[in-house]
Amino acid sequence: MLSKHHSIQREQLEMITFDQLVPPNHLVRKMEASIDFIFIYDLVKDMYSEV
Repeated sequence: MLSKHHSIQREQLEMITFDQLVPPNHLVRKMEASIDFIFIYDLVKDMYSEV
């Protein structure tokens, strides 16, 4: 397939974090600030390998 972009531009990687993807006023951020989800680790610890 022909493209206007040079192959170097297509092969470049862009590192992006979840913080960059979620807007500052998103409901997920409000929930994370309000609820302590640490209790979940104890509930699911038996579902994960020791390794």
